[in-house]
Amino acid sequence: MSTSTTTTQQDELRSRLPDPFQFFPEMAPIAGAMTKAVHNGSIPRTTVHLVQFRAGQIVGSTYHTVRQSEDLRDCGETEERISAVASWQDAPYFTDAERVALELVEAVLTPDPSRPRVPDDLYARATAHYDDKALWTLTLAISQIFFFIPVALIARPIPGRPPGKNYKK
Repeated sequence: MSTSTTTTQQDELRSRLPDPFQFFPEMAPIAGAMTKAVHNGSIPRTTVHLVQFRAGQIVGSTYHTVRQSEDLRDCGETEERISAVASWQDAPYFTDAERVALELVEAVLTPDPSRPRVPDDLYARATAHYDDKALWTLTLAISQIFFFIPVALIARPIPGRPPGKNYKK
């Protein structure tokens, strides 16, 4: 498929709903405050985007996987690391701290009826890599993507478009 064909198809995409900010302008400062809180420097930006990228993959959100992969590239991440997030458990590209962050988002998103979502051993491994502020930041990074997952799955903003230009009903 040529780039012009892809661009034409992208131009024809429509979201299910219009931009929510026209109905809820108070969401903009909430979203901005969430981003500011998550990017407070206590964990690397890359870790935030890896966790949010993995969340997008788990829930099957094209919008979030495209958006977070772009954010990872903007942070200087390699295609190998971005591609390997889906199979992070046996990929050689991630630090122990990144692995526990990815395991944490998976634990929260994928219930196992035989054990708690975040078992004590996972929490203990997380505290070995993250102090209280960093662990709260990681928790908020997961919360932030959860805030936007229903938006992406129900409203279907257009993947690859920047916020404010990703809705066209």
